[in-house]
Order: sequence, then C-alpha cells, then structure tokens
Amino acid sequence: MIKFIIKKIIYSILVLWGVLTLVFFLFNVLPGDPARMMLDQREDSEQLLVLKHKYGFDKSISAQYFLYLNDLSPLSFHSKNKDAFHFIESGKYNYTTIFETEKSALVVKYPYLRESFVKRGKSVTSIIADTFPNTFVLAVSSICIALLIGILLGVLAAIYKDSWIDKLALIFSVIGMSVPSFFSAILFAWFFGFLLTDITGLSMTGSLYEVDDYGTGEFIKLKNLILPAITLGIRPLSVIVQLTRNSLLEVLKMDYMRTAIAKGLSKFVVLFKHGLRNALNPVVTAVSGWFASMLAGAVFVEYIFAWNGIGKEIVDALNNLDLPVVMGAVLFIATIFVVVNIVVDIIYGILDPRIRIT
Repeated sequence: MIKFIIKKIIYSILVLWGVLTLVFFLFNVLPGDPARMMLDQREDSEQLLVLKHKYGFDKSISAQYFLYLNDLSPLSFHSKNKDAFHFIESGKYNYTTIFETEKSALVVKYPYLRESFVKRGKSVTSIIADTFPNTFVLAVSSICIALLIGILLGVLAAIYKDSWIDKLALIFSVIGMSVPSFFSAILFAWFFGFLLTDITGLSMTGSLYEVDDYGTGEFIKLKNLILPAITLGIRPLSVIVQLTRNSLLEVLKMDYMRTAIAKGLSKFVVLFKHGLRNALNPVVTAVSGWFASMLAGAVFVEYIFAWNGIGKEIVDALNNLDLPVVMGAVLFIATIFVVVNIVVDIIYGILDPRIRIT
C-alpha cells in the first residue's frame, strides 16, 4: 500500500510540474510588457528598469523559469552574490537556511506565488485566500443540489421505468449535459434574475458577501448563491440522474433483492435500505471527480454572476494581464484537482486491493 501511495504522489508531482511548465511558457510568450503596464503606461525609463530587475523581466526566459521554480519549490537554492540572478532578496519571503556555503545557501520555505502586478503589494497567496472560500462554498452547494435532486430523479426514473417520468428525466439529463455552463448562466441570470426578479426576489449578479448601504460592514447574502449554485450543478446533476437510474435498475435485478421481497420486506425498505445503498457506488465515484472539476469549471459561472471567487479573479487578471495571479490561481486549482484524485485513488486502493496492482 505504501508503494502504491508513493507512486501516486510521484505521478502527481510530475503532473503539477508539467502544468507549471506549460502555464509559465504559455503566459510568458504573450505580447505586451508587464513592467510598462505596472507603470500605468508612464514613460519612466528608470522605474521601468527597476521593475524589470525586481521581477526578473530583464533576464533570459530560461533564467526566469528557474527563478519561478525556485520561488515555488519548498527547497530553494540561492546565491549570496548580489549580482547573481538567483540572489535571495531580503524580505521577499520567510525562510530557514538548512545548508550554506560562502557563496550559496539551500533554504526551506513555503511556496511563493509572487505578488500581483495590478494590486501592488498584495501577494497572490492572499488573493487566493480571499477568493477561494467563496468558490468552495459555491462548489459544495452545487454538489449538494446535484446529489439531492439527481438521486431523487434517478430513483423515480428507475421505479417508473419507460414511463413519462423516466423519459422526462432522461430528456432533462441529456439537455443538462449538452448545454454549456456559460450559456446556462446567462439564461438563468436573464430569466430568473431579470424577467422574474419581482417574483423570485433574485438579482442577476451578486456575491456571498455584500456591503450594506450604510457602510457598517459586510454581511452574508445567501440568496445570491441560489442561481450560480443551480447553474453550476446542472451538469453533475444530469450525470447523477443517469448513473443512479442505471445502477439501481441493475441492483433491482440481483438475487438478493428478490430474496428480500420474498421474505415480506416492504418495497420501501428493499429499495432504499438494500437497493439504493449499493447502487450509489458509481455516484460517489462521479461526485469525487466532479467536485475537483467544478472548482475549475466555475470560472464562467462566477464571472457572469459576479460571484467573487477564484474563477472571477482569474478572468479579471487575464483582462489586466496580471500574470502572477493567473499562473498562481491555475496552479492552485491544478493542485487541488491532483490532491482530490490522490485521495480518491488511495480510498479505492484500500477498498479494492486489485487497484494497487495497476
């Protein structure tokens, strides 16, 4: 089991390194001068040189790549020579030296995602810490909605197989999987937040925290969560409907189900205590994968509903060419995706030892 876990961790590190490399070179070939953008287009050659030197824009692409890896790695190699390109700057981040010579040092630290170009003086880590909780709340709410409604519709479709309920559930499932999230978001915002706003009391945009008109501070506005959560949950809901229906139909054909009915147990007990519990295994598998995917898939939904999450932050950073924020947020989401998959694989390995062989 330990060998299985180590192998998964090594694969995950390689995946993250690949994502990091791809993101770095992709955004560093974009047109535009980030240093000039940070000066708000002011022509100040001296300040321009200072910024380029501070952020490493005056170095080769390979040197910039090494510096970025050095910043992200918990173990970093730094020179004590001020003229060296990997000289450690005072106050850049907190670190502990574990080995040093006269010219260099090996230090241990937290991964450093650098600072925002636009929000001067604010670290990317703090920006992610401010916005990710909102995305997490949105993703959890969407999964809960998808589970509750999806399992209910799936059970009804299985019980009333080939009836109008079954056909309606399958049609809804197909449409839900076919319609892109950004289109669903626009449609829901326009219909429920604009046309029917007097009836629903919902608005087209809004985040979890709002500021009152009197300026006394922020307060939680849960009704702003309804539309983005439903919109984001449509696709997993559609998958859960079909998985629950098909799995439950297979379970109902099992011998032990017929035996339970023959013993005189009520259909309700047979269906929910014996049938549904065994039929939910593929649903749990799908949910574990969907949750990680929804963190990345929330980008367009958050932007359309003006939900102040990490997805909206990525879009705003792209519009402003705030590359450290974009790169840091993408790496953060990739890390969560990888960690969730590692945990799921380990759980499967514990439950089914055959998986450890692969």
